[in-house]
Amino acid sequence: MTRSLQAVAYSRPSVLESAPGGQRLGLETSRGATPTGIEDHPRFFTGFLTAPQVASAALLAVADVAAARYHQPQLRASLDPVVTGNGDRLRFESFSGCGGVYARLDVLEAGLDGGEVGHGTTNVDVNNPLREALSRVGGDDPLHLRVGPDELAVTTSAGPVVEKRVPLPDRWLRGFAEAQVIAAGFDLRAELPAAEAVRFLRSLPGGGARGTAGGVRWAVPSGRTLRPTTRPVPGAVCLPGPERLVALRRVLRHATALRVYGPPVAGTAPVAGAWEVVLPGMRLTLTLSPEVARGFSGEGGVLDALATDAAAEDAELIAVLLAWEPRIDIGDLATASGLPAERVRAALVRLGTSGRVGYDTAEAAYFHRELPYDADRAERSNPRLRAARALVAAGAVALDGDIGTVTARDGHVHRVRDAAGTLSCSCLWWARYRGGRGPCKHALAVRMTRRGATVGQDAA
Repeated sequence: MTRSLQAVAYSRPSVLESAPGGQRLGLETSRGATPTGIEDHPRFFTGFLTAPQVASAALLAVADVAAARYHQPQLRASLDPVVTGNGDRLRFESFSGCGGVYARLDVLEAGLDGGEVGHGTTNVDVNNPLREALSRVGGDDPLHLRVGPDELAVTTSAGPVVEKRVPLPDRWLRGFAEAQVIAAGFDLRAELPAAEAVRFLRSLPGGGARGTAGGVRWAVPSGRTLRPTTRPVPGAVCLPGPERLVALRRVLRHATALRVYGPPVAGTAPVAGAWEVVLPGMRLTLTLSPEVARGFSGEGGVLDALATDAAAEDAELIAVLLAWEPRIDIGDLATASGLPAERVRAALVRLGTSGRVGYDTAEAAYFHRELPYDADRAERSNPRLRAARALVAAGAVALDGDIGTVTARDGHVHRVRDAAGTLSCSCLWWARYRGGRGPCKHALAVRMTRRGATVGQDAA
């Protein structure tokens, strides 16, 4: 697994401290993107949290995921959460070290008081002393929140005094991108009121020594609750690795509802899903990969968009039109760009692969953010995409109507068929996953070649 170290610098550690009339939570930011360009330590908010205890517990849940590895848990992770100011809300995101759980806390307008929310994205420091302090927040004493440096630090800081060097695996970056694309295919599957939500989540296993205590479970909506079922019947909800929802236990006492999102059940294979706890003025969502040992990085949902030159050009245009919107309106983008809605959607998928948009299942809409990592690295590091481009460059693809043949270097011939726009292949990858983890390298190579031939005919 390819990985590198990334330096994340803060002007000081984040801290929770006592102050006259309450407490002050200062979350320090690193280098990040804003509407005016890259800033070393942008500030996105200064004001109050309307539900201090709830927000503290929810922030800890996001930090829990950032520090966790649910698969091979003996290997620790340490990735600082990402914060985005969207003008009317703050979003805190993290991804587990194993690449199988994506967490997001949306602190909505109702959860903030007394200050304007800025625009931009960066990392935020969540250190161990801060975690301990947040865990002790109780009652409803006023809690002032500052995301970014205070005025004194802005004018007097002589440079960063806190620096972390964190591992940044390629599969983690690809997973961050894939999770957004997969979530865009989810629908609301179940909604439980507070009492039933607490009962259901507390009935789940908390994880064993190897992090696989629960396996894959299924539940079917029944009245106002979820009823366990032994098989994936129509309408069922998949819960792959229920112990991976343990971070939600921090906020159960404050929950007002539980919403479950996922794709329609087809067959018996486990599927990804999103579990959202509704809280006063905020939402906490955990998105789980289909299996504990299967991270999001290999799901392949972004490959078609990455393989399309037109989507790359469209994405450049759409990127210029984005302005850290909390909810991206595809119709408005289509009008502003002059592109049809389908091409706008494809461009947003493409932008998702570089972390430039996320997806909010609660609002069924993309939102703008800029991950503070190499924007093109997820694409460059995708092994199937690289292999497909190598096949095309080597002239290994031949087209014959609805059939494409790909000749590997060892002389083995793979046959790719096109049935109503869905490509299947004779290779072992297709036999194993049947398209459930995106196209194989041969299907991608055929699609690239076919699109290239179409463009050439149009030009002629």
